[in-house]
Amino acid sequence: MSEPHPTIRPQPGILEIALYQGGESRLPGHDRVLKLSSNENPFGPSPAALAAFRDAAASLHRYPNTDHADLRAAIAEVHGLDPARIVCGVGSDEIIAFLAQAYAGPGTEVIHTEHGFGMYRISALAAGATPVEVREAERRTDVDAILAAATGRTALVFVANPNNPTGTMIAQAEVARLAAGLPPQALLVLDGAYAEFVGGFDGHAGLVEARDDVVMTRTFSKIHGLGGLRVGWGYGPAHVIDVLNRVRGPFNLSSPALAAAEAAVRDTAWTTRCFEENRANRARLRADLATVGVPCDESHANFLLARFRDPAEAQACDRALREDGIIVRRVAGYKLPAALRITVGDAEACARVAEAVGRFMQVRA
Repeated sequence: MSEPHPTIRPQPGILEIALYQGGESRLPGHDRVLKLSSNENPFGPSPAALAAFRDAAASLHRYPNTDHADLRAAIAEVHGLDPARIVCGVGSDEIIAFLAQAYAGPGTEVIHTEHGFGMYRISALAAGATPVEVREAERRTDVDAILAAATGRTALVFVANPNNPTGTMIAQAEVARLAAGLPPQALLVLDGAYAEFVGGFDGHAGLVEARDDVVMTRTFSKIHGLGGLRVGWGYGPAHVIDVLNRVRGPFNLSSPALAAAEAAVRDTAWTTRCFEENRANRARLRADLATVGVPCDESHANFLLARFRDPAEAQACDRALREDGIIVRRVAGYKLPAALRITVGDAEACARVAEAVGRFMQVRA
């Protein structure tokens, strides 16, 4: 990290940002690395999405569509939404950044929970706002704690449901109570990056449509397997979407990304297959870890938060897994130093990581 310049200074808050650390993908000395650190879909994108991506290569000399009309129409058709109230971005991260850019700033506060996604704090600081971290209750969002922290300065409240990195989820009635209890100038942002892993769940779209102060964000990086293309979207009141489109760059998504995402969301059979595989493998992995003495909260996402006796044991297990060629995610930066986040892979991957953790725990016994 370089030293600040004596006279050329960035906006307040930016130098307080710690660089976001993504999941590792390589281990020196290992050719057969099992990456379970980034919550990627082990089955990859749908064949239809891959075909659409390849077809789009013939038009790389053309600028992409600026209004994302075809992708918005596909999302609206599949999810039963109003396409005019959808905005697309470079991952849901960009939607989060747009919201902070447009609604937060110096003198305002942005609430997030203690184990919440790191981009909430980063986006708040980048906008010059003050991040306000609120405690969770046993790794679950605490609505009462958020309401107690909200003030006349609160501009945004970010809640991931299901949450990352915990995988826990609160009931829709609790989310509705939160929305109803916030001060009138505050916008509630519900991060639904993992919503597709919850059966029969609309990601709180119904709440968005019932109110004028709630926004939902979603991503194509998880169940749709398009993390490498970076496509996300938001759904909100017309007045919010209008504002976000004013700060959005006209060509923020490439033509191949738009084509692949449209094909991916329309391939509901592939999405259903990935959902079913994840549900079965997640339950099996959780049971296998519990058998060897490593508990996990019930997860509603495509990962498990494996809890150990103390930070030293979690770090030792991580080292043992790396020696076996397995990469999981340390989450001490999320104030969970005695835990490891493990992506749910395919059946073979889940068996491999469960066996490796079992061997480690047997040695520690």
